[in-house]
Amino acid sequence: MKIAFIGGGNMASALIAGLAGKLTDGANIHVVDPNPASLEKLRQQYGVTTAAAADAALGAADVIVLAIKPQSMREVAAQLLPLLDQAKRTLIVSVAAGIRSADLSRWLGGYGAIVRCMPNTPALIGMGITGMVAAAGVSAEQKQAADDILRAVGPTVWLDDEAKIDAVTAVSGSGPAYVFYFIEAMQQAAAELGLSAEQGTQLALATFAGAAQLATRSSEPVSLLRERVTSKGGTTYAALTSMEQSGVKAAIVTAVKAAAARGKEMGDELGAAN
Repeated sequence: MKIAFIGGGNMASALIAGLAGKLTDGANIHVVDPNPASLEKLRQQYGVTTAAAADAALGAADVIVLAIKPQSMREVAAQLLPLLDQAKRTLIVSVAAGIRSADLSRWLGGYGAIVRCMPNTPALIGMGITGMVAAAGVSAEQKQAADDILRAVGPTVWLDDEAKIDAVTAVSGSGPAYVFYFIEAMQQAAAELGLSAEQGTQLALATFAGAAQLATRSSEPVSLLRERVTSKGGTTYAALTSMEQSGVKAAIVTAVKAAAARGKEMGDELGAAN
C-alpha cells in the first residue's frame, strides 16, 4: 500500500510510526510538509520519501492522509485537486477537526472517496482511539484500508452518521484534556493536604492509569466498580457526596455537550464559503 501524508506533525508522525515496516515499508510512505526539520526527522527514522510541497507522488498514492490544521484544508484541497487521479479513486483520509466530508468533497471537485476521522492525542504512544465515518463513495476495501491505518495508533469506532463525529470529538477527541484537568485537581489537593509535588503527581497518575486499566479489563459497568470502592459513611463516600453536592457530574456532562456544540459550529464556519 502506498500512503501519502500531507502534514508531518505529531499525529502524522504517530501514524507513520505505527505503519512503517508493519502495514507497509517506509519507502512506500510519502510525506509533504513545508517544515524541513520535520521531514528530515521522518526520513531518518522511517525511511519515508518527502517533499516540501504537493507533488506528483500524491497522485500515485493509494491513500492520502490529510493531517493538517482545519484552517488550511481548503488551500491544501486546491493544491491536491489537479494531482488526484479520478479514475484511480485514491482514498482521502481526513483527520482534521471540524471539516465535514461534504465540504472537503466540494473543494475537491465532487470527489467522493473520503473517510473522516477523529483520533486523539494518546495516539502519540499507540494508545489512541479514533472515531471514523465513510462517505458513500468509499468502497469496502478502502474502508478496510482506512481502518488498518488508524488502528496503527489504537482501536477504531465506526459511525453510521457523520453528525456523530461532533460527539466523538467532544468525548474522546477533547477527552484527554478533561483527564489531565482532573489530575491537576488531584495534584493540587494532594499539595494542600501536605504531600510533596512529586508524591501527589505519582499518586494521581498511578491512580488514573490503574483505574482506567481496571475498567478496561473488567466486564462490569464502571458504576458497579465505583460502588465497590464506596462504603457508605466512608472516605470515598464523603468525597463523592461532596462532588454530587457541587454538581461535578452535571458540570462534566454540560462541558462535553459544549465541546460537541463547538464542533458543529466549527463545521458550519469552516464550510461556509464556497
